[in-house]
Amino acid sequence: MRIIFMGTPDFAVASLQILVENGYDVVAVVTATDKYGGRGGKRLIESAVKKYAQTQNIDILQPPNLKNPEFIEQLRSYQADLQIIVAFRMLPEIVWNMPRLGTYNLHGSLLPKYRGAAPIHWAVIHGDRQTGVTSFKLKHAIDTGDLAMQKRMPIYSNDTTGTVHDRMMHIGAQTILETVELIAEDRIELHPQDDSLKCPAPKLNQDNSKINFDQSCKKVYDFVRGMNPFPSAWTELHGKKLKVYACDYTVTNNNQKANTWESDGKSYIRVHCTDGYVALKDIQLAGKKRMPISDFLNGYNWSDNSH
Repeated sequence: MRIIFMGTPDFAVASLQILVENGYDVVAVVTATDKYGGRGGKRLIESAVKKYAQTQNIDILQPPNLKNPEFIEQLRSYQADLQIIVAFRMLPEIVWNMPRLGTYNLHGSLLPKYRGAAPIHWAVIHGDRQTGVTSFKLKHAIDTGDLAMQKRMPIYSNDTTGTVHDRMMHIGAQTILETVELIAEDRIELHPQDDSLKCPAPKLNQDNSKINFDQSCKKVYDFVRGMNPFPSAWTELHGKKLKVYACDYTVTNNNQKANTWESDGKSYIRVHCTDGYVALKDIQLAGKKRMPISDFLNGYNWSDNSH
């Protein structure tokens, strides 16, 4: 069975690696184009999938346009039986419909819950206690294909999107391996998704990553850890953007107005919510380095204890 693998970041490497190490014939990878970045934009940045493929002498395709006729012909020349997609971009039908056994994708949620670009983030933001991964066969509408396999995993109360991502990467790889094994043995069973359970997971941006303190402390706490490490939750402190990477919270019976700020100028900054307050722990003010709250206050003149 000839396999083409499509993916870009570290998350995808674990799935590619487990297929290679279990003897599957990955004839080529398709990954993002190289770009320049870093200080001054002078460093060439190659995808994690490309770097791994180079160590295994696997052919590498990096098309800027997935509909380009030359790329389509090149892809067809590999005569792949199966395509596996992990953390890659949307595919045109001419690509995903090419292999005789179809194209299977790995998604970071228990579909149909959290269809979309940021499934891990939204599961943590919503305070879910479990999530999982899904392998499914691609069809037209995004994340709607028939289900092949699902594996569940817990979300702990102190998890961030980053810690869930890192555990999920390995659970996802095992799911891909088991899915490919079933396909190879002609034992794969597909099941349609129940659209009544669908829940969106839209892409995160500047607008939907701002903290709303006019809600419960727990919701603010979950929102902050769901945005960690990227794109990071943010608010404003004395007119400047303040990124918040970590906080904790205390439920109280006082009736302080939500979004009231207070600090001793030395060890804490607290922001009141509807049922208590959150204490900021790990922050970064615009133009400054990321640092613990005590280090921040050591060099910051807290001139006004209201906000």
